[in-house]
Amino acid sequence: MGTSDAANMILFLKILEAGECVDKYENYHLIAELLRDAYIPRMALVRQNFPRPRVADVPARVRALMSREDIRVLVKPGESIAVTCGSRGIANIRWIIREVCQSLLQLGARPFIVPAMGSHGGATAAGQRAIIEGYGVTEEFCGAPIRASMEVKRIGETADGRLVCIDRNAAEADGIVVVGRVKPHTDFRGPYESGLMKMMVIGLGKQRGAETFHKEGPAKMGYNIPMFGKAIIQHAPIRFGIAILENAYDETARIEIMRGDEIADQEPMLLQEAKSLMARSYIENVDLLIIDQIGKDISGDGMDPNITGRFCNPYISGGMCAKKMAILDLSCHTHGQMAGLGYGDVTTKRCLEKCDFIASFPNALTSTTFTPFRVPMVLESDRDAIAACLKYNGGNDILNPRVIRIHDTMHMDEIWVSEALLDEVEQNPNMQIIRGPEEMRFHTDGNLW
Repeated sequence: MGTSDAANMILFLKILEAGECVDKYENYHLIAELLRDAYIPRMALVRQNFPRPRVADVPARVRALMSREDIRVLVKPGESIAVTCGSRGIANIRWIIREVCQSLLQLGARPFIVPAMGSHGGATAAGQRAIIEGYGVTEEFCGAPIRASMEVKRIGETADGRLVCIDRNAAEADGIVVVGRVKPHTDFRGPYESGLMKMMVIGLGKQRGAETFHKEGPAKMGYNIPMFGKAIIQHAPIRFGIAILENAYDETARIEIMRGDEIADQEPMLLQEAKSLMARSYIENVDLLIIDQIGKDISGDGMDPNITGRFCNPYISGGMCAKKMAILDLSCHTHGQMAGLGYGDVTTKRCLEKCDFIASFPNALTSTTFTPFRVPMVLESDRDAIAACLKYNGGNDILNPRVIRIHDTMHMDEIWVSEALLDEVEQNPNMQIIRGPEEMRFHTDGNLW
């Protein structure tokens, strides 16, 4: 057990113990008795159909974009070029980064990869490197070194006089290539949300730059993204950007390239297209939403609030309206990052045991947004978490509850719905019943199959 794991285990035990707590937790059977007779409905597996444009050959598409003459002339032999890689689980990201690096090598440049993820990875260089390597973005595969550092360099000021800093390795390179996915943000609305502008501002800004950006909170994020982003384009050697759009099936829908001076004009149009491709739940009003897993590899908020309807501030709305939400587990690729857990009403003991508080809290502090990192009610098993939300849910029909279960917000093509929702499924041309309804299946420990 590493130092971080040991510290987390101690913290976890303190949370459970809280004074006389061992004896109290041993009395969990009192809670189990309250939940024993909760009615859990039968569920049907349902397919949701969404628009599905796809890039047939991702490496070939990247090579074709990189071979354009207006792009090739931006790179000179011998130049050092920083290539950004973020912390999100983007489809085909290892192939995209590899082909960018290989194309730069063919042009005679010296590419290197920079983790661009603000304060994620526990706000450490090693943590950030581990995240991108976990996605298969390794030196061996991409043919380029990874230079992970939290050190930043001041490159200039915004139009209103605020300090602008970015990753020192990137700032001191001859050129920077920004690679990132364009999609709706989870905390704010504006012409630029998640995308290349945000990656330059927060991703390349590292912990210090991200903290400077977040000081005014989410109310000003839509204003500050272009303010800081345009300053970076002006003062940093941004050669070009590669924008990735995904469809609702977690597939690469489109890849585009644009010169540094084109990013500010072109990204808003790509954002509108990304919004049209988003996954969603065609049924939005439910008594309970069950989420099998959350994680930073799934969304910056662990889950996409644009789908779940649970947001951390009043400046954004949309998505589902769920009276209760049960979060059952963390993804295996989130490295203990627990962002999003605070949106839930109930979680499980095994989920809490996986939370790495030390790695997660720097992200909460830097973003000034604490809500996603709170710990909800912790129950022993999946069954107990689900039962609590069903039995103690004011105003719902206890014997005919409206329930949706999803694996995570990246995979909305197949969802489980309770019998109470089947009429709505049959009336929606974009939904089809695959099988069921059937009983939820639990192991002897109370966790779902």
